Amino acid sequence: MVEKFTEFQGKRMEIFREVVKREWNGKLLTNDDLEELVAEIKKKYGYNDEDDLFIRDHIRVAMGLNPSQSKSFTYELEDIKNLDYIEKPIVTKIEGRCESCGKELEERDCYNSCKYEAHMYKRSKGPIIVNEKCLNCGSCVSSCSFGAIADKIEFLPITNLLKDEESTVYAAVAPSIVGQFGDDISMGQIRTALKYMGFQDMIEVALFADMLTIKEAFEFDHLVKTEDDFFLTSCCCPVWIRLVENNYPEVFKHMSPSVSPMILSGRMLKKLYPNSKIVFIGPCIAKKSEAKEPELAGAIDFVLTYSELDEIFKALDINLAELPSDDKDQASFAGRVYARTGGVSFSVKTVVNRIAPRRLVKLRAKKVDGVKECKQILEDLLAAKEKEANFVEGMGCDGGCVGGPRTNIDIDKATKIVNEYGEDSLIMTPFDNMNIIKILQELGSDRIEDLMEGGNEVGRLLIREKQ
Repeated sequence: MVEKFTEFQGKRMEIFREVVKREWNGKLLTNDDLEELVAEIKKKYGYNDEDDLFIRDHIRVAMGLNPSQSKSFTYELEDIKNLDYIEKPIVTKIEGRCESCGKELEERDCYNSCKYEAHMYKRSKGPIIVNEKCLNCGSCVSSCSFGAIADKIEFLPITNLLKDEESTVYAAVAPSIVGQFGDDISMGQIRTALKYMGFQDMIEVALFADMLTIKEAFEFDHLVKTEDDFFLTSCCCPVWIRLVENNYPEVFKHMSPSVSPMILSGRMLKKLYPNSKIVFIGPCIAKKSEAKEPELAGAIDFVLTYSELDEIFKALDINLAELPSDDKDQASFAGRVYARTGGVSFSVKTVVNRIAPRRLVKLRAKKVDGVKECKQILEDLLAAKEKEANFVEGMGCDGGCVGGPRTNIDIDKATKIVNEYGEDSLIMTPFDNMNIIKILQELGSDRIEDLMEGGNEVGRLLIREKQ
């Protein structure tokens, strides 16, 4: 039975929605409850008995667990109750499904879908995921027509926290979230919905992008002194960072040591609110892996995507359009446009021009997105062919974060909405963001320069190192 990608992804999300609905309403208590769900899925989609293992493993992955090929459920529900961390690998193989492709494997979209030289496929064996090479970009997941590859969904452990009155959980949302849940849905309505679910509050990660903009502007001013110097960002894209680190070590030496806005949000919020849990909500699968990197682990507890959150709202019967709007202005225009290609370059340039208006070597940005352009700029830098730019911004997805694999709307529409939302901010530049000053004061600092100095407690929060 050949299934189209859109059809299968819809089925997979419906499986997740049913898992959420049952768990939230206290109807996932025994293994019999899980078996009942298997039976319902088989009946609804016309699967037969030989698909039982496949369905069970997709339920396991929807719960945040590894697929096991076990013919029955055993300790899954017990494991979820005690799970406070989703283990790697994030992208995982569902065994037995690739046989559906047979000899046509090399003609399928998934065969050449890995664009980062991980070389996942070997003939007749299906996908082999080499974790030290996999960038968790999600391209293979969305290209597989049979559900043979999937990324773990991290929501079920979060339900335990949201229902626990002793737990404090914050939702840190990526700048690209605006517009993802409907044209007329405000950020304030999303905040209300998340608080209804049990989150303490929703925080714009764009606020922490403002902090990193200031840091990277000062780094550029310090490091780029001649026409031959250059500087790489974007710290916000884990696919780009790992691509450079794995394949272009000589170029990686010019990469900013900054953490991503996601990681900084977690670190800062945990300093401000000790013992709190932080859930990042964004557009991509790679963020799930980034949160688990050894030097970054502990900042973000769980990661959800927009498509997953959309299913959660549906499962909990939350109608965003009917909710009051709890609006807050937390970030500047500059921080909010990190969501699209060129946003980081624009933001850093505005700050560089402010702190060093008479620089002899001006910031000349090159913005690249998508696999082909990212590789080309890196090859040019390695061969010393790139002379036009001294600030290079890379984004793994076409269009930037608005083009992530787990977004709900198309790139052009999302880019337009992001720009409009940025313009709506009452805070024009990171230097005008008094929220930064308030946070620094809470952390015992009265100098914005502390964001640039890695030798102090505040400055270390912004650097890619184990805390």
